[in-house]
Amino acid sequence: MSDLPDRIEIYEEGPREGFQIEPGPIASADKIALIDALSATGIRHIQICSFVSPKLVPGWADAEDVAAGFTPRPGVAYNALWFNEAGLKRALAFRDRLSMTGSISLAASEAFSRRNLNRDRAGNIEAMRRQTAAHLAAGIAVERVGVMAAFGCNFAGDITPELVVQTVADGLSIAAEYDQTIRDLSLADTMGWATPARIERVVGAVRERWPELTLRLHLHDTRGLGIANAMAGLRLGVTRYDSTVGGLGGCPFAAHKGAPGNIATEELVLLCEEMGIATGIDADALIEAGHLAERIVGHTLPSAALRGGSLSAFRAHAA
Repeated sequence: MSDLPDRIEIYEEGPREGFQIEPGPIASADKIALIDALSATGIRHIQICSFVSPKLVPGWADAEDVAAGFTPRPGVAYNALWFNEAGLKRALAFRDRLSMTGSISLAASEAFSRRNLNRDRAGNIEAMRRQTAAHLAAGIAVERVGVMAAFGCNFAGDITPELVVQTVADGLSIAAEYDQTIRDLSLADTMGWATPARIERVVGAVRERWPELTLRLHLHDTRGLGIANAMAGLRLGVTRYDSTVGGLGGCPFAAHKGAPGNIATEELVLLCEEMGIATGIDADALIEAGHLAERIVGHTLPSAALRGGSLSAFRAHAA
């Protein structure tokens, strides 16, 4: 059954997710330039950096420089990523510039959790309890649960909808222990196992259990099905999507060298434009930001929209 939304929210993760996977160092000034360019496209949510171990993710050893250097634009929420109390402490130094909402991050695949976070399921639940307490002690509400590897895993294989439901329940249980209301549930296709049918099954199972939750999809384009999976989400009425300009990024812990990262933001915007779904984003300005991203990383990015351009631009030329 199709239940297309009138409007969706796009959460741009290109700067954070994209620069962590690049093999060579990217200058802080270039990262800041891309963030500022994205700020001018109409995007209202931008994830700018990761406060993580520079030994594990050397691409974000300069997180503080980037967080201090970008130019905030009114109406745009900027956020960052962290996985532990050390990262939270670093992020708190920029709470006047960042949107500081806490998140409970779990993985439906225990094998991936061990690989990505060095924690088994029980250890990660305890870590998220500690992190939730740390957020609240800092005056930060915890409003989001994120489930990584929600559609499949390179290390564990297929992930059942029942396992995803169990993982969501773990996250909601932690939130309930601390009297926190979850306003955003993210289901992440971290390693590109999702298909439209898997999207339908997993979203259906989660909605059957928690129809009141607002869902977000974090889709990777590892096997070229990313935009098809977004289409499946749109037909299910999902209104929040993570994406990256140009298709920047990938997961450094997925053991899948060279695999594309998230769906390209400009491709998602073009899809929505053609379906009459509002995004509030200027597709042509976004494509220009994508070309800037290509110049910064020094290679072609996966997005076909960067090669083809927007349909609106061609319509204007034809007219």
